[in-house]
Amino acid sequence: MTIRDLKIGQTARIDEVGGEGALRQHFLDMGVIPGVEVTLVRLAPMGDPMELRVHGYELTLRLADAAQIKATPVEKKAQDDVAPAKKDKHDINHPGLGEEGKFHLKGDGTPLPKGEMLTFALVGNQNCGKTTLFNQLTGANQHVGNFPGVTVDRKDGAIRGKEYTCITDLPGIYSMSPYSSEELVSRDFVLKEKPKAIINIVDATNIERNLYLTMQLLELSIPMVVALNMMDELRGNGGSVDINRMEKMLGVPVVPISASKNEGIDELVAHALHIAQYQEKPEIDDFCDENDNGGAVHRCIHGVIHLMEDHAKRADIPVRFAASKAIENDAQIIKRLDLDENEIETLEHITKQMEKERGLDRSAAMADMRFAFIEKVCNECVIKPRESKEHIRSQKIDKWLTGKYTAIPIFICVMALVFFLTFNVIGAWLQGLLEIGIEALTNITDNALTAANVNVTVHELVIGGIFEGVGGVLSFLPIIITMFFFLSILEDSGYIARVAFFMDKLLRKIGLSGRSIVPLLIGFGCTVPAVMSTRTLPSDRDRKMTILLTPFMSCTAKLPIYTFFVAAFFPNHGWLVITVLYFLGIFLGVLAALFFKKVRFKGEAVPFVMELPNYRLPSARNVIQLLWEKAKDFLQRAFTVIFLATVIVWVLQSFDTHLNLVSDQKDSILALIAGGLAPLFSPIGLGDWRICTSLISGFMAKESVVSVLEVLFGSTGVAASMSTLTAFCLLVFSLLYTPCVAAIASIKREMGSKWAVCVVIWQCAIAWICTFIVHTIGLLMGLV
Repeated sequence: MTIRDLKIGQTARIDEVGGEGALRQHFLDMGVIPGVEVTLVRLAPMGDPMELRVHGYELTLRLADAAQIKATPVEKKAQDDVAPAKKDKHDINHPGLGEEGKFHLKGDGTPLPKGEMLTFALVGNQNCGKTTLFNQLTGANQHVGNFPGVTVDRKDGAIRGKEYTCITDLPGIYSMSPYSSEELVSRDFVLKEKPKAIINIVDATNIERNLYLTMQLLELSIPMVVALNMMDELRGNGGSVDINRMEKMLGVPVVPISASKNEGIDELVAHALHIAQYQEKPEIDDFCDENDNGGAVHRCIHGVIHLMEDHAKRADIPVRFAASKAIENDAQIIKRLDLDENEIETLEHITKQMEKERGLDRSAAMADMRFAFIEKVCNECVIKPRESKEHIRSQKIDKWLTGKYTAIPIFICVMALVFFLTFNVIGAWLQGLLEIGIEALTNITDNALTAANVNVTVHELVIGGIFEGVGGVLSFLPIIITMFFFLSILEDSGYIARVAFFMDKLLRKIGLSGRSIVPLLIGFGCTVPAVMSTRTLPSDRDRKMTILLTPFMSCTAKLPIYTFFVAAFFPNHGWLVITVLYFLGIFLGVLAALFFKKVRFKGEAVPFVMELPNYRLPSARNVIQLLWEKAKDFLQRAFTVIFLATVIVWVLQSFDTHLNLVSDQKDSILALIAGGLAPLFSPIGLGDWRICTSLISGFMAKESVVSVLEVLFGSTGVAASMSTLTAFCLLVFSLLYTPCVAAIASIKREMGSKWAVCVVIWQCAIAWICTFIVHTIGLLMGLV
């Protein structure tokens, strides 16, 4: 049978992992290797993908990929219910690794020169707490979430209170065989930038899988300290770790910590500084057991080491690491080694002999060697906990949130509730309070300027320009904060990872993977981080398609436009109109994806392989931190870009080409400039030069559309100067036309200048066509 044939709750032992290339290597790196037992937990609501339990964690897998993994059914062991008895091991002395006065055999005890920068790489699996630890070490406020791939770029910071230190938070990586672009960032940093030491963060609640990366990091011969994170959860569920014994077996310092509770951080810093200062390298980099299967893997590795030792030295790659990767047929490492034809042939002969003796192919044999050592370490050092409270709770919640008949209805209800509470209840109430405050401040300022007999032009600039424009935009801050509050809760709890799981089959119909749902959902917050988060996608095709779809998601910068026009023209059906706009964007995004799939990005989406984290209660600190970041970003834009745009627009609409004040805005410089665009916008009902001007300003920052309109329409007001049809046409055009300049800049960085220009033209064309259709239908229905 294959894994695909499993019934829910059934367990099987893997016999053979089929497939080829990076995907097969990724399976092996995730612990899906011959001899391992897997259990089918559930199928997604649409029947595909499946959720498997392997090595104590949940992994998603599509049925088509599962069909390539052969297995034999076994009786499920009665495990996870009761913690095993304490291991009967004699105590050992603390090895003293990474401590004052203790120097490894591979370190000569000579410290680095005083004042030399100590650089650290923070490396670990996805979703193991790296960013939380980074924030504790540096005092930074990086965003933390509960789904794989939150960190998509490297971030640097100094360790608090320690001079000449720099720690880099790298994207999560399961092994040193990169499967996606953000994993490549991590490997390249460690190999090419040569940090003075590595801080390897390991999830103590899932040591088996996490130590796989540790094995490969030890081969790099770089000073390293292992940080066992989430020890509080492990202890709380009856588990424990013999730290002394684990240190001795790994040959590096091991420090138990809880990053979220700031436990063990000082000890970790002390060890990290010491091994970096004295360059204490790992004592162990050979994990082979020569007695297992005749030592075939051991002989193979050492044969390849002798073969390419000179090449590894020239390429500045640790020879043990280079040999392991060459055996695994890592094309990038083999290219850097620059082997000649004879050496490549010899490498193949050595590897084939190992495969023959071992009875496994090269990649499976290397993965098995590492997991065999990990199993030995865990048997010696770890008392496994009973099934955790977090896992039991997650399984109960998932019966509803990923249930066959409940998952999608609940998702729709959740998003509708978020919109309703944002636009009609919490956000609307807070916005009303802020508007009262802004109006009071405007009146006070107006009276003060009048009393001071300030010049009429300056008075009008301050009140009619700055306060009307910037003040109008500021009133939408509560709406944006409320929206991000709900999105951060969904993300921090682990729900968004489940959405990716049950939406995979649906997204596959339009040519995407379920993992694309994460960038698309982030796009409802802001397009810039949504574009950046596509780096978690392993396929360049999927990455580009997802980036091109993010502009169809309504970012929160558009909320001021929606809220303003809904309040003015659709006061009784506000949340319904905004929901229609959101779903219109999604619908058009689906159509665009089908078009891209047929024309530009032919082929199938990449396999859906993702770890499902346990649900966790959202951290108040993380939520508040995210809200503060978004509020700060909004305020900075309000008092920089939007302020500047407002002043410039006021000046241009108040003066003619001879810099004389105009009595009629139609004679202004702005009317002259925008008048050239009016004929282009007339067929879609937006031919007023003032509307054209506001849309142009929206390219700088979407929020400025409202501020510019309020400045240009002045005392007459937008509501009195526009029809309901014009207002709705403006909403549709604002929904779809080009993203702001910051988003375009991020697209340029990810895809290049040509793609960035194409996105601007493409989105404007789509917006014009859709608005034309809406306007035409409106006229036919007699709407004005």
